[in-house]
Amino acid sequence: MLGFFGKRLIAMVLTMWAVSFVAFAIIQLPPGDYLTTYMATLAANGDRVDPATIEALRRQYGFGEPYIIQYWKWISGIVLRGDFGQSFEWKAPVTTLIWGRLGNSILLEGLAVIVMWLVAVPIGIYAAVRKYSLGDYLATIGGFLGLAIPNFFFALILMYLSFVWFGETIGGLFSPGMETARWSPARIWDFLSHAWAPILVLATAGTAELIRILRANLLDELKKPYVTTARAKGLSEFRTILKYPVRVALNPLISTIGWLLPALVSSSVLVSVVLNLPTAGPLLLRSLTSQDMFLAGAIIMLLGMLTVIGTLISDLLLAWIDPRIRYGSK
Repeated sequence: MLGFFGKRLIAMVLTMWAVSFVAFAIIQLPPGDYLTTYMATLAANGDRVDPATIEALRRQYGFGEPYIIQYWKWISGIVLRGDFGQSFEWKAPVTTLIWGRLGNSILLEGLAVIVMWLVAVPIGIYAAVRKYSLGDYLATIGGFLGLAIPNFFFALILMYLSFVWFGETIGGLFSPGMETARWSPARIWDFLSHAWAPILVLATAGTAELIRILRANLLDELKKPYVTTARAKGLSEFRTILKYPVRVALNPLISTIGWLLPALVSSSVLVSVVLNLPTAGPLLLRSLTSQDMFLAGAIIMLLGMLTVIGTLISDLLLAWIDPRIRYGSK
């Protein structure tokens, strides 16, 4: 297991390098750069654009240098000093801008993953064991609705119902007086009173998909001879199902952790814009539209790190839960 873990760490480093290289290249694919967007904004507002000033800024930011040199300066600053560069639009260090928002994103999406599993696992088991029952049909219908309704549309529905039924608007993660306060029981309660809406929205589609995956795999396992043998030995139905087929049927769910985190991040961008959430999604969207390459590249690289970490966690959990998996064996 230690050898497998070491190999995975080396693969993580190489993958993160590849992600950073490709992300930095994709950001620069559109024609122009941040100064081009900045000049267009000034011209649209009727302000005079001084070519000498623009040329000085272009030399200052290094926009005239080749891509490789720009990338090397950026990635070497991250590796050697932990410096993600300066945001052109916000005129502030990228690290200062993203850490708070990225922490909110990780907290929100982590809670959404927990809700997904707490809801999907018991419903998936019930739907498989009570196949073609009323509960199974309701779970199937709910799963199809969860997959079919876009997250941002569900967020709009929640906002409308909350305003019409309760006269309150949902949005943000904290009350005005709690945004900059230190963490305390009062601030945690304030966060939970606001975070239920985005957590519900983000968890809906993922929960529906996990239910369908667990139901399908558990139905296959319940038909296998080892389940019949366990029942013939006198084990109770509850213990027979949970100890053997459920344990095997959970493997595909655990393997989904790797793609579940980036899927939540990508779906949370529009949800964060709709619900006015202080997460990394709106900041990433703004940095891409303005071609703020250091800010966008840092966020994309950190989100890619979540994918790599999620894949590592799923691999380790699979090796721990399923004794049939032996990494490195012949």
